[in-house]
Amino acid sequence: MGQKVNPTGFRIGNTFTWKSRWFAKAADYQNVVLEDNAIRTFLNEKLASAGVVAIELERSLTSIKVILVVSRPGVVIGKGGENLKKVQADLNRLINIKREKGQKLKINLKVDEFKTPDISAKLVAQRIAEQLEKRFPHRRAVMQAMEKAMAAGAKGVKIALSGRIGGAEIGRTEKYFEGKVPTQTLRANIDYHHGPALTKSGFVGIKVWIYKGNVDEK
Repeated sequence: MGQKVNPTGFRIGNTFTWKSRWFAKAADYQNVVLEDNAIRTFLNEKLASAGVVAIELERSLTSIKVILVVSRPGVVIGKGGENLKKVQADLNRLINIKREKGQKLKINLKVDEFKTPDISAKLVAQRIAEQLEKRFPHRRAVMQAMEKAMAAGAKGVKIALSGRIGGAEIGRTEKYFEGKVPTQTLRANIDYHHGPALTKSGFVGIKVWIYKGNVDEK
């Protein structure tokens, strides 16, 4: 079951909350979902060097609050806040370009720092993907990522690679474990991310589970 159920979606409402928080009428729902996706795609591409961990969206009738959780907030803010103003202006153009004057939404951009990037599943997966694309030995890349995560305070790490790993003729799946990762415990705080690495031999899928302890632990 741990392979078939998304660990984050499995815990929504019990351990985690939604990353998009708003209400829309049935007729507007699909447009708002597509707009949320466009915002996330834009910010992930625009701020790739800032180490984006999460993007949370809160909507009201007249505004959108965008909460950016990044490992390098200085990259987002820039000198004197110039870059932050530019990102906010670009977001405003993206969201309001098709809206009439009375329907335009106000953009509120908030930046939060993620102080331990070594236990962010998204950043770990992206780092491994970059190393694989540069033909770095996959076992060494995975072992280094697990060592850093455990040293940063993680209680368990699981990493799975799938595809033509190391340029092999036949695709395979390799799994690496350190510590414990209780995939069936609802109160377990498990950070999960999956993404591809485009190597010369084709795509290699990367899945990362990082167990940070139970939510009821102090």
